[in-house]
Amino acid sequence: MCQRLCGNHSVHDDTQEKARSSRRAFLTGGAAALGAAAVSSVSTPALATPTQEEMSRERDASDRDMPVETGASHRRYLIRGGAVLSMDPKVGDFVRGDVLIEGKKIVAVGPRLHAPGAAVIDAAGMIVMPGFVDTHHHQYQTALRGFLADGLLFNDGLPHGQKNYLDYVHSTITPVYRPQDAYIAEVVSSLSQLDAGVTTVVDTSQVGHSPEHTDAVIRGLQDAGRRAVFVYSPGVGPGSIFPNDLHRLQSRHFSSKDQLLTLAMGGEVFDPAFRTCWSIARQNGLGIVSHLVGSIGQGTLVEQLEREGLLGPDVEFIHASHISANSWKAIAESGATLSIAAPIEMTMRHGLPPIQTALDHGVQPSLSVDVECTMTADFFTQMRTVLTLQRALINERALNGETNLPALLTCRDVIRFATVEGARVARLSQKVGSLTPGKEADIVLLRADAINVAPLNNVPGAVVTLMERSNVDTVIVAGRIRKWRGALVGVNWPHLRSTLEASRDYVFQAAGIQREMF
Repeated sequence: MCQRLCGNHSVHDDTQEKARSSRRAFLTGGAAALGAAAVSSVSTPALATPTQEEMSRERDASDRDMPVETGASHRRYLIRGGAVLSMDPKVGDFVRGDVLIEGKKIVAVGPRLHAPGAAVIDAAGMIVMPGFVDTHHHQYQTALRGFLADGLLFNDGLPHGQKNYLDYVHSTITPVYRPQDAYIAEVVSSLSQLDAGVTTVVDTSQVGHSPEHTDAVIRGLQDAGRRAVFVYSPGVGPGSIFPNDLHRLQSRHFSSKDQLLTLAMGGEVFDPAFRTCWSIARQNGLGIVSHLVGSIGQGTLVEQLEREGLLGPDVEFIHASHISANSWKAIAESGATLSIAAPIEMTMRHGLPPIQTALDHGVQPSLSVDVECTMTADFFTQMRTVLTLQRALINERALNGETNLPALLTCRDVIRFATVEGARVARLSQKVGSLTPGKEADIVLLRADAINVAPLNNVPGAVVTLMERSNVDTVIVAGRIRKWRGALVGVNWPHLRSTLEASRDYVFQAAGIQREMF
């Protein structure tokens, strides 16, 4: 099918250029055509033309010595003189090194690379490393940011569970979403994570109420221009035809394997029909993504899956908190993968994040942010939480007299979870996750000369224990510069913000929920 649909390269290139033009138009606040198609029913009184000051700031951020046409096949540029953290043992790390990029791929990594004619990005004072990979995110909830900051996962009959995610977000707010609400949420969430150096996401946007909703989610991911795995999932209501829309989606949006957007299948183990979904996924060569939370009755379910021969390396489990020891053994032996959202799991009562349990069974976790209605989506928070939690638990055992203890996690360990392991869990290791020649150039440049980091004494330590999103200077996806010198390129934030705010107003009103500002 791919050869038949993609064989005409000129047609494929033309389609990609039209998509890029539409994307640029919406993100910069122009293009009534795309704006109307995507957010036609949202009241947008604040979609004003950007001021001269705003346009000047954007030009300044975008134009200052930034290489042009990055990501194009004929363009070469050199990131020179940064502290290079490759995350590839065969490549190594360099106190002062260079990364050469041609088109969308990394060509070479090392000290004092010779690249005549290549444009140069001065990375002195910066750390150069792979972009972060978020392996579980419900991006459609961006308009709900902070709404459920004090809530739990569900009302389990224990104290504090009255205001909870399943009752408020999943059952009350999500059903009222229109396609345009899903679209703007996907765009803003993607750009926000790009701004924070998260270059890849596995997006489990459970808002596929209709084919139009699903198309809107995919269009939002495409227009944001970030690398993403779209997890095809059901929504609610009579318009949801999951999973019967799969082949249309494949032919319309996933006909090429050479694109930023790839496809996976949602198959929640709490859904009685999940075996059918898993079978369909495997018939189509798709990865499977499923939540697994023992506190809601799934503690021994993996054992049943093992007995049925349903486990495998194509399955990503999210959370895996409060599950049995035999379940962990089955996960490890099958090669199934793991995504841990430690801040969410701790604050929403999923159970203690199973970091050490996973490591004890030989399972290397990836990291994820889950829901922005409760917690920030930056990866510095994720890495610090995992590091400090695991070390606190092991240190407490040491203080209590235990001697035969697991190793303490290091800063490099959690960076590996956030990059190399994330790419593996997303089934993208062949493309991203490390600064390896031949892989695509998903790269972040982090300011180590900033007031909260300098002087630089240890690279992994600086990234994990000192930095936050303000240190993200430059972000590159598939060779294309998306953030430059501290500002997203080609993005009119006031325009996007007002559209998101209008969507939020509609969603809360339609759901009959009053925002509690204080």
